[in-house]
Amino acid sequence: MSELIISVSGLRGLIGSQLTPATVVRYLSAFASALPERGGVIVARDGRGSGRALAMTAAATLAAHGFRVLEADVAATPTVGRLVREHRAVGAIQISASHNPIQYNGIKLFGPEGRVLPAEAGERVRQAYLAQQTGWVEAEEYGAIEALSDPHADHLASLLELVDRSAIAAAKFRVLLDSNRGAGGLLGRRLLEALGVEVVAVGQTPDGRFEHPPEPLEENLQGIAEQVRKHGCQLGLCQDPDADRLAVIDEQGRYIGEECTLALCLLHVLKHRPGPVVINCATSSMAERLAESAGVPCYRSSVGEANVVDMMIAQRAAF
Repeated sequence: MSELIISVSGLRGLIGSQLTPATVVRYLSAFASALPERGGVIVARDGRGSGRALAMTAAATLAAHGFRVLEADVAATPTVGRLVREHRAVGAIQISASHNPIQYNGIKLFGPEGRVLPAEAGERVRQAYLAQQTGWVEAEEYGAIEALSDPHADHLASLLELVDRSAIAAAKFRVLLDSNRGAGGLLGRRLLEALGVEVVAVGQTPDGRFEHPPEPLEENLQGIAEQVRKHGCQLGLCQDPDADRLAVIDEQGRYIGEECTLALCLLHVLKHRPGPVVINCATSSMAERLAESAGVPCYRSSVGEANVVDMMIAQRAAF
């Protein structure tokens, strides 16, 4: 990338040259000034070494705009959305460069619904950033900065409600969880252990020192596939740094991959809760074919999480 990338849902760039503390201050000043009301804002990060300093800068900026800051420290991106709703926050930021190398970091913005900002709201933030808009408050209006004691508990409880815990425990699975020193191992291991699964943990320390290239592609997971076979695991689960992507490896060390992971999940949902399906323009046609076989409509949105969620809401999608 030759310059900072700014989209409707956040920004991303190279640490030091494109993304600096000054950029964070300017961008989150714009976010704060574009929020319709003051309240709590969740601040989280994905474990990269640069994330802690950027999170501290973010918290100070939001507090200086009169917002109460709720620090989740290292947490998966899906958990951040849960935290917004749990704490009735007015928004959240996740400091992450997703699957990009360690030299990068970024910021993803969430609204009060616990989803990434919709396109219209995100565009207001982008315009406020370009205009260098701020809303600094006087000393007596500064917001408090508080640390959340267990940011993963609500998400864990909600996941456990979705599955048959006793059946999973009775199967006595052994599962390799590869978090690649990202955010996903903190909740991922707790979830698997609560399900009675024997966990072979790889890359569990969330310090961003990736043990293999962070995008969970087949060519990056050859060593993990070998470990799945070596440890006699029935399953390998491979996360990207902020744990919003998952690749699966079977008991023979074969890479199933993200598109097939998605299709397997969709197949399960359509059996139990059929309804409209929304995918984006880059999604595999497997999802379209599964929707057709289940007799439900399938809609394609523009690429981008905000666009997918907008269409999901409009079509009352099941998936």
